[in-house]
Amino acid sequence: MAVRKIILLGNPILRQKAKPVGKITKAERQLIDDLLETMDAHEGVGLAAPQVGIPQRIFVARWEGETFALVNPEVEWQSKETVMGMEGCLSIPGVQGKIIRHEKIRVRALDADGKPIVLQPEGWLARIFQHEIDHLDGILILDRTDELFWVVEEETDEGETKVRLIPTTKDAILATFRRRRKTVSTPTR
Repeated sequence: MAVRKIILLGNPILRQKAKPVGKITKAERQLIDDLLETMDAHEGVGLAAPQVGIPQRIFVARWEGETFALVNPEVEWQSKETVMGMEGCLSIPGVQGKIIRHEKIRVRALDADGKPIVLQPEGWLARIFQHEIDHLDGILILDRTDELFWVVEEETDEGETKVRLIPTTKDAILATFRRRRKTVSTPTR
């Protein structure tokens, strides 16, 4: 297993619709293992293959002690009931958004061994699945809301970490990530 580099907002792979996996081979199993390792290293709860530069319909998630690896997931059903919640994204670090998601969904997919599975996540797990399936379709949290925030951690006088959410816009986020891509460190002699 290896920790792979997570690609950031601005990389065109994040906006592509990922390709279905025809056959699960050793390479796909290795990718699944690497996605889990990378997700854990970045303290995430889900990670899609496009986020590590691989445009395949694969994602992993871990929630409440359960680990999931889904290949070619398709949402078959979603509840009419929706709920608003804060979401972040490993490909857009330092940003969160208020996103409306379906409370319950039913997903058909293949597991890591290529066996058909049907899952019916609810609550936060349903949110995680919807977020990751969005990645497979080239959709980011910036496309789901206008209520976006920079996440700023500050240390209090007591030595505790306090998190502040500062309202921002899509344009400000896009401009910030554009500047990050253009910043190239030049070695000094």
